[in-house]
Amino acid sequence: MPNHISAYPEHLLILDIETVPQYSSFSELPELWKSLWADRVSKTMPENAEPGQMYEQRAGIHAEFGKIICISTGFFYKDKAGRPCFRLKSYQNPDEKKLLAGFLRNAGAFDRKKKGVQFAGHNIREFDIPYICRRLMIQQIPLPSFLQFSGKKPWETSLTDTMQLWKFGDYKNYTSLKLLAASLGIETTKNEMDGSQVRDIYYRENDLPRIAAYCRNDVIATAQILLRFLDLPLLPAQNIFVSD
Repeated sequence: MPNHISAYPEHLLILDIETVPQYSSFSELPELWKSLWADRVSKTMPENAEPGQMYEQRAGIHAEFGKIICISTGFFYKDKAGRPCFRLKSYQNPDEKKLLAGFLRNAGAFDRKKKGVQFAGHNIREFDIPYICRRLMIQQIPLPSFLQFSGKKPWETSLTDTMQLWKFGDYKNYTSLKLLAASLGIETTKNEMDGSQVRDIYYRENDLPRIAAYCRNDVIATAQILLRFLDLPLLPAQNIFVSD
C-alpha cells in the first residue's frame, strides 16, 4: 500500500463522477462541433459506425464534449462511540457551474479541516480528477490549490486510486469497479442501471436522483475496497449515512 494511506483513512475524500454528452443528440451540435467531434473519433471509430452514433455512446467521457451532472463524495470518520462510519454527499445539478461550485466549497472545507485533502476513487487518476479540472477550466472557474496537479509527478499528487492499487505494477491492466468489488467478495448495492445508461436516464427520463444514487453506490464500493486493501473490517450498512 502507498505510504500516504494511514491505518484508518479519515483524511481521504472518496469521489465518483457521472457525465453525459453536452447535447442529447449529435444533430443538436453546432456545425463546428460536429466537425470537431468527427475529427476526434475518426481514428478510433469502428468500421461502418457513424459520428452521431459514436457521439451518443462516447461523447460523455470526453471533457471537451461532455459535462458533469453528478459528483458524489464520501469520507470515513468515527462517531462519538468510536465506531467507524462513512458519510456520503451528492452534488447533482443540470447546471454544471453550480454543481462544481458546491463541490469546491465542501472539498475546500474538508481540505482546511484535514490540513490537506487527499482524493480517492476508482480510475480517479486518469478520469475523474482530470475531467473535473478540465470542466473547471472550460467553465472559467479557477482551479483551487488542491486540484492543481499539472506538471506534478504521479507520487506528488496525493491521489489514491483503487484501480492503480489493483494493478500491482501491471500497467496494461484495466479492471472495472464492479469486477474488482466482486473479485474481493464485496457485496454492492443492487441497482438496475449501469454507466452506459446514464445518458438515457438523464436526457430521456430526467431522473437525476436515480443517477446520484448510482453514483453514491460506486463511492461506497470504492470505500469498502480501500478497507480491504488496508485489511480493515468492511463497514456495515447501518454505519453508512447520506447527507442532504
